[in-house]
Amino acid sequence: MLIGEVARRSGVSARMLRHYESLGLVRPSGRTGSGYREYSEEDIRRIFHIESLRALGLSLREVKRALDDAGFTPFALVDDLIRRTRERIAAETELLTRLRRIHAADPAGWEDALQVVTLLQALGSKSADTRQRAALASAFPGSSASSGSSADEVPVPVEALVEAALGESDPHVAGALRWALARSGDGAPALLAEGIGSPGAAVRERAVRSLAVLPGGEAAGHLRDALAHPDAVVRGQAALALGARGERDAVPTLVDMVAEGRNDTDAADALSVLAGDTATADRITARFVERLAQDTTEAPARGRLTQALAGIPGTQAYRTLVELSRDADRAVALTATYLLRLRDVQG
Repeated sequence: MLIGEVARRSGVSARMLRHYESLGLVRPSGRTGSGYREYSEEDIRRIFHIESLRALGLSLREVKRALDDAGFTPFALVDDLIRRTRERIAAETELLTRLRRIHAADPAGWEDALQVVTLLQALGSKSADTRQRAALASAFPGSSASSGSSADEVPVPVEALVEAALGESDPHVAGALRWALARSGDGAPALLAEGIGSPGAAVRERAVRSLAVLPGGEAAGHLRDALAHPDAVVRGQAALALGARGERDAVPTLVDMVAEGRNDTDAADALSVLAGDTATADRITARFVERLAQDTTEAPARGRLTQALAGIPGTQAYRTLVELSRDADRAVALTATYLLRLRDVQG
């Protein structure tokens, strides 16, 4: 079969067939009397083999090695192709993400676009100081933290801020990023709520801490949802944030934190703030009594619960302390007696 016919049937151009020949990939088995290349059935089979390997992403050099090396095994080659494909996909995904973020910033011109690119690069810097300056520049556009940028600096897209906040381990940079998120407007609460579902414990904690500083009902709603999260750290941070907002839904989790000794001082302080009216104070006291009565509540936990009652006003809390002053656990009884004396002195 002559080269033109081979090209027509295989879809490989005559020019490419000549290139394959020059590389030693495939050589026509014969020549016609006029000197034209003539391809045998075996030659055509090899051409299709070459095209199949190229379709997998192999270079022509790798194709030649695969065809000529009798000891060549496809396993190592496929494994390497998988690795390279993943790297290429990751690089393309990163580029797509960067382009989307620039697009989301809605730059008015090239100068604005370059400002966004500069800040995005700074947020990904290995230097914590550089990341912090970028976060502050995002939180306070046009300030001195912007390092010479114009007063109408283009804001960093909220997606980039959330990603930076969820990956930030430095506490100072993390604080600056939370400031930036609190001032970023819509979009941040939902993205941070997704972070609470991350398989990484550190990411979950950063997400709930960032969500805690965001104003508005949407953020509060996600925090209420987090009270049912299986991660105790997430539940605790959500409860503390809701307690600071005056949300009574946080009471059960806060009482559990006191009993379990997880941020128990902060939890007790939040409960004392929530107990500003009689109904809530009595509800908190009832929850304390419930935990104290549980068989699984050990002595240290009963001591913490008793001590936390010091910050709860009202008749119910007073009566509970009277009962605890007669408790079989001497440490609990002494703590309750001391707290009763303080109440009497304070009137």
